[in-house]
Amino acid sequence: MIGSPNSGPGERTRIALVRQKYRVDGGGERIVSGMASILRQQGHQITLLTRQWASGEDSVIRCNPPRVGRVLREWLFARAVTRILRQQSFDLVQSHERIPGCQVYRAGDGVHREWLRQRKRTLSSWSRRWLESSPYHRYLQHAEKSLFEHRNLRLVICNSRMVMKEILNHFDIAADKLRLVYNGVDTQRFHPKLRELGRQVREGLGIAQDASLFVFVGSGFERKGLAQTLDALPHVPDTHLMVIGKDKAMSRFQHRIQRLGLSQRVHLLGVQHDVGPFYGAADALVLPTRYDPFPNVVMEAMAAGLPVLTGNKCGAAELLREGTSGYVCDPLEQPALVQAMRRLADRKHARQLGVAARQAIEPFTLTAMRN
Repeated sequence: MIGSPNSGPGERTRIALVRQKYRVDGGGERIVSGMASILRQQGHQITLLTRQWASGEDSVIRCNPPRVGRVLREWLFARAVTRILRQQSFDLVQSHERIPGCQVYRAGDGVHREWLRQRKRTLSSWSRRWLESSPYHRYLQHAEKSLFEHRNLRLVICNSRMVMKEILNHFDIAADKLRLVYNGVDTQRFHPKLRELGRQVREGLGIAQDASLFVFVGSGFERKGLAQTLDALPHVPDTHLMVIGKDKAMSRFQHRIQRLGLSQRVHLLGVQHDVGPFYGAADALVLPTRYDPFPNVVMEAMAAGLPVLTGNKCGAAELLREGTSGYVCDPLEQPALVQAMRRLADRKHARQLGVAARQAIEPFTLTAMRN
C-alpha cells in the first residue's frame, strides 16, 4: 500500500511530496517549496519526488520517465512514482499530482472536469466533441475520479471553497475528508511600498506616471482570460496594460493586439522572476480567468495595495468584496468586464479599493497558512 504508516515512536516522520516539475512562474511549485520548508521546521524528513526542480532542495528523488505525448507523460510519471513509493516505504505521501493511492492530496489544480465545462462555453459543437473524446482529457478525468474515491485517501487540502464544492459535486467522497486552507502571502515582500520601484518600471516602458495602468500576471493566456482583457481594452481609453507571463500561442495574441490597434498600449513583458515592481507600477490587477482554483497573484496584488478584477470561477474571488476591494464578473460577459475595467481606470477610485484590498489580505500571511 502506498504511504502506509511505519515509523516508530520518537522517529522522524518520512514524508514524500510529489510534484512533476518546477516552473519559475508556477504558484503550485512555490506552495510545494513552502510546505517542504514548514514540514522540515516541524522536524519531519521530507523527500521531493519530481521530474525536475530548482536547486536548493537537498532531498530530491528524480523521477523522469520518457515524455511521449501528454497521456503517456502523465501515466508514466504516475507509474514511476508509485513504484518508488512502494520501494521507499514512506510514512506519509502528499501528492500535488493526480496520482491515486496517496494519503493526502492538495487540490491546487482544481477539478479538471470543471475546467473542461468552462472551456466548452466558447467552443463550437465540433470542438466540444473533440474535447470530450480527447485521450488526454479522458485520462485526467479518470485519474481524478480514482484519486478522490480511493480507499487510501485520508485528506484533501482545498485552497478555496469553490474547489471544495466542485469535488463534492463531481465525486463520491466524504465531506469530512476535505479541508479548506487558503494560500498565504508574504505581506512584507508584497507591500504598497513597491510603488517606489513602480516609478522606474513606468519610466522604462515610457508610460506616464499619471496614466492608468493595469497588470495581467499569469501563463496560459487562454485560461487566464487575456483574450477577453484585450477585447475589452479598446473600450477603456487611455489605459495601458502590462502582460507578465507566457503562452505557447504567443504569436496569436500578438496578432490580436495589432488587429485591435493596441500595440502602443499593451506591453508584453514575458516571465519575470520578481513581479513586485510591476505591481508597484500598476493601478489594478486584471485577471478575468475562466477557471483558476486560487491564483497566488491575486493575493500578491492585494498585498501590494492593488484592487483586483477577476472571474467568477476564480477561487481567490472569495477574498474580494464587490466594489470595495475589487470586482468579480463572468469573463465572457464583455459589457460587465468593460464596466469594471472602466471603474478601475479611475485612479482615485482604484487607490481607494487598493487600500481596502491590502487590509483584507493582511490576515492571510504565510504564518497563518502554516498554522
